[in-house]
Amino acid sequence: MKRAKYVASFIGQRPGKALFVGLYQVGETKIFTREQYWEVPEHLQLRDKFGMKGFISEKDDRSSILWFDLELMNIYAHWKGKLTITWPPPEISWSRWAHGNEMPVVAILEESVLERPMPRWDVIDLTYEDLKLLQDSWRARLCEWRAIYYIFDVSDGKGYLGSAYGEDNLDRRWQVYATTRHGGNRLLRDRDPANFRFTILQRVEPDMDAEDVIRLENTWKKRLHTRFPHGLNDN
Repeated sequence: MKRAKYVASFIGQRPGKALFVGLYQVGETKIFTREQYWEVPEHLQLRDKFGMKGFISEKDDRSSILWFDLELMNIYAHWKGKLTITWPPPEISWSRWAHGNEMPVVAILEESVLERPMPRWDVIDLTYEDLKLLQDSWRARLCEWRAIYYIFDVSDGKGYLGSAYGEDNLDRRWQVYATTRHGGNRLLRDRDPANFRFTILQRVEPDMDAEDVIRLENTWKKRLHTRFPHGLNDN
């Protein structure tokens, strides 16, 4: 590793095949003692949540370990989760020198296999943090949907009801919340968006007139009693 300038990272999903996840530039190195190693929160998570055994086994008598500072590069980032190569034997060996091996490309997929498939619209239940990290494939679908949506505040059980139509439809409307935290709605301004859950009550025809979408929105407000003071709609 100290001789390398770059590290290409792959995941072994099946025998003889490896899936590309990123290209890293190798930066500075430093020595960690055993105590310093276990002060890193990510190492504790890997150990406690995922069962990592590194630097913890009783047979490991090392007093220190070498830390590499790796910087993720934008080069080939569009191939993450899409590029699959042949991993030469023996497969149990986790690292290879690129100049000393042949690794033919097996496939370049149109969509990343690392992305979560989008669920049905009627089971979508997103947090505020989810909105800020939506995958491009999800956002593309939301751009197609005109809908009546609902924001539920888990802190007190009150809800806000809105509609999405026009340019970029539901994606545009929800990204406004992701950016502003309140979407310009007065009764949401002083609330913590970390408590919000975003769901879809009804999808409508993609060419439905705005007036008809608003009419549907008002019927939902009446049925769910989301107008102030029972809810968070002020109109």
